[in-house]
Amino acid sequence: MEPEIQSAYQEELQRLEETAAEIDRQIQTLAGIPRYYGDDLTEQALENVRESRRRSLAIAEHEPYFGRLDFQEQGREHAQPLYIGKVGVEDDETGRLLVIDWRAPVASLFYSFTGGDDSIAYDSPDGMIKGLVYLKRNLVIRKQILQRVVDAYVKGGDNLAVADEFLLYRLEENKDNRLRDIVSTIQEEQDRIIRAAKNTALVIQGVAGSGKTTVALHRLAFLLYQYRENIRAERMIIFAPNSMFLDYISGVLPELGVGGIQQTTYTDWVLDALDREVELADPAERLAHWFQIGPHRPVADDTAPGRFKGAVAYRTYLDRCLDRWEQDALPAEDFEPWDGARLPVATIRDWFHTEYRHYPLMKRRERVIARLKRWVEMELDKVWELHLKKEHKKTAASRLRAYQKAWPELTPFGFYKLVFAKTKRPHWLPDDLLTEIPAAIVEASNKLYKKKQVALEDLAPLMHIHQRFQGIDGNDTFDHVVIDEAQDFSPFQVAVLNERTRGGSFTILGDLSQGIHSYQGIRDWQEFLSLFLGEERSGYFRLDRSYRSTMEIIHFANEVIARSGDPVTLAKPVFRSGEPVRVEHVAPEQRLDAILRTVRELTGGTADTVAVVGRTDDECAAIHAHLREQGLEATLITSKQTAYKGGLSVLPVYLTKGLEFDAVLITDVDADHYERNAQDAKLLYVGCTRALHQLHLHFSGDVSPLIEGIDTDANV
Repeated sequence: MEPEIQSAYQEELQRLEETAAEIDRQIQTLAGIPRYYGDDLTEQALENVRESRRRSLAIAEHEPYFGRLDFQEQGREHAQPLYIGKVGVEDDETGRLLVIDWRAPVASLFYSFTGGDDSIAYDSPDGMIKGLVYLKRNLVIRKQILQRVVDAYVKGGDNLAVADEFLLYRLEENKDNRLRDIVSTIQEEQDRIIRAAKNTALVIQGVAGSGKTTVALHRLAFLLYQYRENIRAERMIIFAPNSMFLDYISGVLPELGVGGIQQTTYTDWVLDALDREVELADPAERLAHWFQIGPHRPVADDTAPGRFKGAVAYRTYLDRCLDRWEQDALPAEDFEPWDGARLPVATIRDWFHTEYRHYPLMKRRERVIARLKRWVEMELDKVWELHLKKEHKKTAASRLRAYQKAWPELTPFGFYKLVFAKTKRPHWLPDDLLTEIPAAIVEASNKLYKKKQVALEDLAPLMHIHQRFQGIDGNDTFDHVVIDEAQDFSPFQVAVLNERTRGGSFTILGDLSQGIHSYQGIRDWQEFLSLFLGEERSGYFRLDRSYRSTMEIIHFANEVIARSGDPVTLAKPVFRSGEPVRVEHVAPEQRLDAILRTVRELTGGTADTVAVVGRTDDECAAIHAHLREQGLEATLITSKQTAYKGGLSVLPVYLTKGLEFDAVLITDVDADHYERNAQDAKLLYVGCTRALHQLHLHFSGDVSPLIEGIDTDANV
């Protein structure tokens, strides 16, 4: 070890021992204070503070910090070493800050500074603070053991080819079955997104492997820290594409010391709000339909149900239907509880349209019915003869039931079914409205609704109707919303969420090159940005640098997506070279044996997580069965999967999105399974970009035109 490196190591070793000793002392002190479970509010508040410190110290105990920045503030004589960690730690006795929370304003310097002798500044509560950086150092600490010291910048030094050394060291690590935080390797362009202002709808176009999911999760942690007086964790929510993806990302926020944030899928969120009145039709059938191979593939144009019902124009259509109900559903006659008593319809309409106009639709109806009942009671009080009062009361109850039947209380699904009804349509819903929906969609929808089932594209309309009917309670609003894999969302889905999100505070992230669900998703981010009026209310970011895969894999994947025929953003890899991508022709009769051979090669090497990626569910089931017969432990992942277990997995290509593996084998990359079209190019691109270190492809017969002629030995 060179003298300078040895000296730096010894310096950091001493600092670590001092910091670790202080953390251990504070943990022991807190352990000696009995937990308070009583009702005294002051003691409860003190216990909450102690519990927060316990959680923070538990995070800092094994890895107190990961970075050091020596910063000389303008006007001061000396540079001060700032140690950056996941949580802040201060000396109990002196109040000196031992570790600075990575979310603190001054910590932003660690991420924004990329070298040079010029002055740098950060925005503090007291204004802009300027100064000079003398040292930027990365540290790897595991279980209080100093494992690595890397100087990314030394003022006056050469600073050659060391800036990315620590990043590459972390990227070369193998993956397990959980996504991990990137707090020690956040890059400058990622940090700008993480620290963006709260009341802004951010749309992030990020290539595969650009870290957009982890950036979004770190943004949640930052917002909770920066705006802790204004937002609450329980009013923040993450929408993920499926339950398996939620399980995969479940470890990041706890690693950052954040808890209480809602994590769900759009499907579960809506169905829960509707009290599970309906269920979602089997997604396997839908996916099999849209991802089938052969000459009968469906076309994902604007007449596809998902595109049609996901458009903002469809919300406008439903609003017209709801407006018709509001104007004309109330019975047109006076209300006569018994002969001789009359409440003019004009009065009832005035109640509904004027006095209660600020209430949501069904609550307005409830108010009117309740007022009708009170009016009947007052009219009965005017009747002195007991036998007449009894007779009138009976008649009034019967006529009130008839009145309510003529003006029924509808659930969102009950109303939605009426919109599609071809016969026995209510008088307030004219037939001409139905003609605006394509006949094929009407037929398919009614077939589902008879079984009390709905499709994915029906969820946003149902939630919109629910919000018009019942309103949005203050407890049901969101302080911030994260939408992952947002290219598969529809504008209608986002519009519904925007109705209940304070300040339009969103983080919307995805990759149009991975838009494999084009039958329901968007084709341009402007479809979302147009929902947030005013430049100050929205922001667009691009993350073009991929940190996941080797240069060889990214080069290969870029060649694939470039053949999609769509305008795409090509990924820029970090300088991390690995093995060439291997494309292998296998005889049809040896297909399964070739898969087995490659899997054994990959699992017997350095890879901890390996994926065998097939084109269809049926083909994956057959591959999985063969591997199990040959004694290999493998997990078959289907659309109903709720957890990713790591190890060896077999899954269809459309389910790989969002996951990553040390090594990937894609089977059947032939001209029949992957044609030269946008859909197949995006599917194959997604499959290729799941691999961190090794990528293999097998084909039988004619090779797919999407990979034909790609030079697998070329670098970027």
